[in-house]
Amino acid sequence: MELNGSAGKQGLEGDADLQFLLAGGELLKVRSNSWKKNRTFKLQEDCRTIWQESRKAMRSSQTFSIDDIEAVRLGRQSEGLQKYTEEALEDRCFSIIFKGRRKNLDLIASSKEDACKWVTSLEKVITNLRNLSSKQKTEHWIYNCMRNADKNSDNKMSLKELKHFLHQINIEVDDEYAQMLFAKCDKSKSGQLEGSEIEYFYKLLTAREEIDVIYDKYAQTNRQMSAKDLLSFLQNEQQEGVSLDDALKLIEKYEVDNAAKEKQQMTKDGFLMYLHQPEGMILNPAHKDVYQDMTQPLSHYFISSSHNTYLMEDQLKGPSSTEAYIRALMKSCRCVELDCWDGSDGEPIIYHGYTLTSKILFKDVIKAIKEYAFKTSEYPVILSLENHCSLEQQKLMAKHMTSILGDALLAKPLGDEMPTTFPSPEELKGRFLIKGKRLNKLEEAFSPSSTTDENESISEDDEAADMVEDAEKKPKKSKKMKLAKELSDLVIYCKSVHFQGFEHARESQEFYEMSSFKEGKAEKLAEESANEFVCHNVDKLSRIYPAGSRADSSNYNPVPLWTAGCQIVALNFQTPSDEMDLNQGWFLPNGMSGYLMKPEFLRDRASEFNPVNLTKGKWLQHKTLHVMVISAQQLPKINKKKESSIVDPLVRVEIHGVPADAASRETDYIEDNGRGCPSA
Repeated sequence: MELNGSAGKQGLEGDADLQFLLAGGELLKVRSNSWKKNRTFKLQEDCRTIWQESRKAMRSSQTFSIDDIEAVRLGRQSEGLQKYTEEALEDRCFSIIFKGRRKNLDLIASSKEDACKWVTSLEKVITNLRNLSSKQKTEHWIYNCMRNADKNSDNKMSLKELKHFLHQINIEVDDEYAQMLFAKCDKSKSGQLEGSEIEYFYKLLTAREEIDVIYDKYAQTNRQMSAKDLLSFLQNEQQEGVSLDDALKLIEKYEVDNAAKEKQQMTKDGFLMYLHQPEGMILNPAHKDVYQDMTQPLSHYFISSSHNTYLMEDQLKGPSSTEAYIRALMKSCRCVELDCWDGSDGEPIIYHGYTLTSKILFKDVIKAIKEYAFKTSEYPVILSLENHCSLEQQKLMAKHMTSILGDALLAKPLGDEMPTTFPSPEELKGRFLIKGKRLNKLEEAFSPSSTTDENESISEDDEAADMVEDAEKKPKKSKKMKLAKELSDLVIYCKSVHFQGFEHARESQEFYEMSSFKEGKAEKLAEESANEFVCHNVDKLSRIYPAGSRADSSNYNPVPLWTAGCQIVALNFQTPSDEMDLNQGWFLPNGMSGYLMKPEFLRDRASEFNPVNLTKGKWLQHKTLHVMVISAQQLPKINKKKESSIVDPLVRVEIHGVPADAASRETDYIEDNGRGCPSA
């Protein structure tokens, strides 16, 4: 084993694009009108790190990881490039978009061909790394740590370098153990490990005794797993409803030893390979694609939804950006929010009113939504408008949406007759729905001669009124606003109305009329009137949004609202949090489509389901979940700058759902064990 190899090159050996990145080149880095500097960028030998030239004194880091890149976009697609470069440079520009809140890297190449080469080459390396199996990623990580520990780059490891390496991979050992391990591998007694000795050290390091125990339990055929043995493991340990044919397919797909494969047997290495694959994950592989019935009414689905989508950070002074919409849509968010205000130059803008957040043009947001809405999911996107604009700028909003979104914008009901229920996500594929105020009933859409007065005053949105209340610290009053007919007519299946109680909704509210609830009010309804809320949400949409007091863009717990059948539970997508982890996990199945069909008892108008008080019903099926925690790998350091920073890992398993199901269990922690082998 040599330390100059890289798992990141796997499948790209000799590739021209990889060689282009390894050679590197000079690009113009753009930060503002006055700050445009030529800088050299180059892919490191680990194929995981980009080195960038810096002329700042005492710069602590001149690299960034390929793993930190969200996307690479060709052209002047970022706000920075649109603002600080000329349109003539369109085909020479590209942006590197980072995960989290790190700012984009805006760059200009020397030519159109060079820009395309950088983008395609980076995309190829990014895709290659993302496609590595968990086992390959582990190998890649260990290779890189070994290389970093090899201080003099002689492709050998001294005892000192071995200790440094163990620290890097988060394993704390005393000097005596390190010396013993080193001596065991130093077959040549040269005082250095090289070649096969490093390979032996690697095997000792990556040995998984906890996996050996499981494998040996089921390997009943000449100390290997036959297809029957593997089937027994799948049925007894993994509780999977699979057949012998499924076990044979796994052997064919993942067994690394051809001789064993011919015998239809699985070796320990093949078993470990399988455990690192999608079939070994907790998510059912069959649910990675759309598998649910998508032909039911829209109200029968949970819909991944974002609040104040335009914000990149906090709600008071953070930047607004089209990038925030792109990131949400690429995470399969299917309902985005647009807070619309009059712009000083006659063009409507989007920002968080009464705050210091920056402003972006409404038409730029619509362009970004048009470009990215259906890249990860083909199912409909709802544009939730919070309208504070004058009549003239409302007309411009309608014009921009109509001209930019074109036929994808749903501007009239489907069919030739007045509907009585929502269309399905399947029927609305590739379409945009507008949520907002409407001057008249939907029936008017079938009466061309209808003459609605565009100067009619209507009450503003609940969330808009809440914003004023929070900003002025005064009790909320019902304010009136004028609504342009051009904008009103674009609201079809998502007409915003004030909630006046469940009885009023049952008797007077049309199916296409929906209410928005601040989190506190929604949580109170979900606790005190849970069954009524469930039944209300069978044929009507409900949108929940965070309290205005969450100035830091924090999130509330979406689970109680989901269990009450609320479809559009809007979260601050820009804030990494436990709540966003729940949201992403919730919408991971069904092809990450952003739509998840509600269970039958949340789709039945006669449902007696009450998530707070489970007394009767077919949903009462008691089950016990058994989880065996085996081990964890590649756990991060608490403090990367501190050499001796080693974590004391434990594993916590949580169940989120109705209150009766909520549970949490955790393993004992293991001191100074970065590899993570918690006791089960």
